[in-house]
Amino acid sequence: MSSAPEAGPLLGLVLFALAAAAALLTRLGGLGLGREVLVAALRAVVQLTLVSLVIVAVLRNAGLTTAFVVGMIVVAAVTAGRRITGSARRGTGWALLPIVAGVVPVMGLLAATTLVPSRAVAILPIAGIFIGGAMTATALTGRRALDELETRRGEYEGGLALGLMPRDAALEVCRSAAAFALVPVLDQTRTVGLVTLPGAFVGVLLGGADPIEAGTTQLLVLIGLLAIEAVAVLITLELIATGRLTRSGPGAG
Repeated sequence: MSSAPEAGPLLGLVLFALAAAAALLTRLGGLGLGREVLVAALRAVVQLTLVSLVIVAVLRNAGLTTAFVVGMIVVAAVTAGRRITGSARRGTGWALLPIVAGVVPVMGLLAATTLVPSRAVAILPIAGIFIGGAMTATALTGRRALDELETRRGEYEGGLALGLMPRDAALEVCRSAAAFALVPVLDQTRTVGLVTLPGAFVGVLLGGADPIEAGTTQLLVLIGLLAIEAVAVLITLELIATGRLTRSGPGAG
């Protein structure tokens, strides 16, 4: 008997109820994200439905697998760039750099050491987890760093008055805030197995592997994410400090 929820009217009803509850709670709480919650839920349904329909063909073809991974990276860069600068066109190019710089070396290491089999069914899910982590770290770092530079503008200008270069003055202001982007992955790594059983661990178990294999896979994912997100945070911070990633609109710069 399958352990996955059965697709059907009941699943649709439960998903709708959960999304509606989340949207209502955020609206009643004054968070102003009710519409975004509903849109995100709808997009998830549509996107995962489409992916489910094409994933078999993707996994059977190395070229399609590569194109799929490249597509994930591009979407991640667009999302992070828009979150940081307020404009996908303005931010995507620079947001691509920390994501690629974090993900490619780690995936290359895992492939070169054959710790991850060179099969699409093994590479694709891990690449997706890594790309998602890099996207989140990039977006959080960029937003927090730019927020700090705006709210602590006086400290930044004070640093310039003391003779600091613009990059160094910006780093003094926003470095500590940017470090918070690593908190989610640090907490997840610290509490793995105690608070949560992450997706890679559960997925490998459901695929028929033994708990040791599932544990080693999850360790690769978690420690890999630490390295990837550290790279993404540092590169994004550098892009902010050197003025390459800035917000569009009146408050930019």
